[in-house]
Amino acid sequence: MWLGRTYLARIQKRGIGPGTMALLPDALLMPLRRDGLDPVAELTVRQGEEPVSKVPLPFGMDAWVVTGHEAVKAVLGSADGFSNDFTHLAGNAGVVEEQHPGGLGFSDPPVHTRLRRILTPEFTMRRLRRLTPRIEALVEERLDAMEAADGTVDLVEAFALPIPSLTICELLGVPYEDRHDFQQLAMERFDLFAGATAPLGAMSASLSYFRDVVKKQRENPGDGLLGMIVKEHGDRVGDDELAGLADGVLTGGFETTASMLALGSLVLLQDPDAAERIAHDEEAAAAFVEEALRYLTVVQLAFPRFAREDVEVAGVLIPKGDMVLCSLSGANRDAAFTPHGADFDTRRKAGGHLAFGYGIHRCIGAELARMELRAAFPALVRRFPQMRLAVPADELAFRKLSIVYGVESLPVRLRG
Repeated sequence: MWLGRTYLARIQKRGIGPGTMALLPDALLMPLRRDGLDPVAELTVRQGEEPVSKVPLPFGMDAWVVTGHEAVKAVLGSADGFSNDFTHLAGNAGVVEEQHPGGLGFSDPPVHTRLRRILTPEFTMRRLRRLTPRIEALVEERLDAMEAADGTVDLVEAFALPIPSLTICELLGVPYEDRHDFQQLAMERFDLFAGATAPLGAMSASLSYFRDVVKKQRENPGDGLLGMIVKEHGDRVGDDELAGLADGVLTGGFETTASMLALGSLVLLQDPDAAERIAHDEEAAAAFVEEALRYLTVVQLAFPRFAREDVEVAGVLIPKGDMVLCSLSGANRDAAFTPHGADFDTRRKAGGHLAFGYGIHRCIGAELARMELRAAFPALVRRFPQMRLAVPADELAFRKLSIVYGVESLPVRLRG
């Protein structure tokens, strides 16, 4: 996405739409395409033939698409060899400093190290367990609302979006009434058809909101993540830094978990035996969640990396300054990582998947996401054991060319 935006920003300022997508090299867009729940066949072919492949672009720009599991780990695990710094993108796209998103995803050590050290205590299992009763209550509230509805229910709108949105509100300690704006700000960052500057505009709006929240937390710190950081670190964490951290938590924890809830529900709808197994078995539910994370890999591409020096990956030399895009969906289906990776199999030992990334930038909220998924899926199938799709599966509309893959709506009949 970011490479595409950088490229088109040099050509035009009108934004990206279906008509201008043809300007981007197909090799660049290929990792963002899917056939239903599966990566396109071309990705598998590319992975077998050339797991590290060059994508030449105009204006002297070069990018590399990495699809092999070990090659992706090599890139993501090398903070010395590759940089995440946002200024690489900002310099190319003419982004002003005010649009810098801050947070962990677009920073390098030592800034990244300092910020992660601040956040890590808030994401330990000890701290997260305080959210368990609230997550369970949120799930039950959504199921109650669904049960009271007449006719067809859209699981995306009624189930997948509200649960992580409300959980993030609870975690951060921000007002629930703002959750609709949160959803819009988060989702606009991930859709290429929204226009070249839409994600940056969403960042600016979100950061502006969180600066106001931070100001209020400075005056009266609460028990949420922001209030706890203010209490613990005071002025050692600046307002912009704290707003950036909150924005990163929102973006990383909302859209990704919502997509997992929606697509995981679709897997359960297509596999009644799996739904029955997880309804009353915590171990089966945990195994389902882990395999779903690997199989679905909703975050299709990792944040772009830039080679700090000439770096060799899987026998291929990547020159200094070149951009590297790592296909997480490709890596998690790699036959060299797990045989028959295109099959969904909860008996598989799914450990080692890269759904949450790898290395110092591995998702800090991974355990929170697992908590939400392990609570939501069993509760859904227990409450509605006869739930069925309300439309033929081939009529479902999936996102096109989005870093976070998902389904637009998931209409179901709750009672068969």
